[in-house]
Amino acid sequence: MKGKRRCRIHGGAPGSGAPSGNKNALRHGHYTREARAARKRARELLAKCRELAGRI
Repeated sequence: MKGKRRCRIHGGAPGSGAPSGNKNALRHGHYTREARAARKRARELLAKCRELAGRI
């Protein structure tokens, strides 16, 4: 920022940055506990399928 020593958004000053409690990352539910667990189960199933296909 002109005339300032640090940016009001990125400068790390107290009170700068996104508001506390910002829920933008949760808008579509991609990072909910249930969604992460479902992705983990899918990765595990895919790994088992690859292992089985490798044995065939």
